[in-house]
Amino acid sequence: MLELPTDLPADLVPLSWLLGVWEGTGVIDYQVGDHHYESEFTHRVSFSHDGGPYLNYSATGWLARAEGEESVPLVAESGFWRIARPAGPADAGPALLPPIEDAPARTVDDVELLRAASGGFPLEVSIAHSDGALELYLGEIAGPRIDIATDAIVRGAGGKDYAAATRMYGLVDGHLLWAWDIAALGSELGSHASARLAKV
Repeated sequence: MLELPTDLPADLVPLSWLLGVWEGTGVIDYQVGDHHYESEFTHRVSFSHDGGPYLNYSATGWLARAEGEESVPLVAESGFWRIARPAGPADAGPALLPPIEDAPARTVDDVELLRAASGGFPLEVSIAHSDGALELYLGEIAGPRIDIATDAIVRGAGGKDYAAATRMYGLVDGHLLWAWDIAALGSELGSHASARLAKV
């Protein structure tokens, strides 16, 4: 049974089913030229909140190894997930700038006004990778399904070629399922990895 906190800011209600720590395994399957990346990995994802109108996100992936073999880290990610809405004078930022006016707490009715014609809510996800890449995803959350695509990817001069990505998340039979497609290393956007995670 899914238990939802009762102290969430209204902006987090559509995202509330993500809260918690999820662990499981997945598969990597990606073709780059003549090289086929194919392996299993272990994955841990955490969604939490600290009172703000966003979810804190962190994830780690490790190449699956036989018992006794050294684990190989693949990626660590951290970031923020939020329902997209225009920032106003009652919102802090940018940087450490405080709000310039007070506003009553946002309500579920305020959030409902953000619902798209499709029935979902617009979503913004920012993710920083341990290899230096930064992603900004835009998309939509509709009930227990999330579809997002990169609006921008930034990487350092020494970073590997990484041009675009899409991610899909879904809650199925109490498990978090996700799929991640990428365009990288000269290959077009295509299936790259997927996983099935259980809440721990």
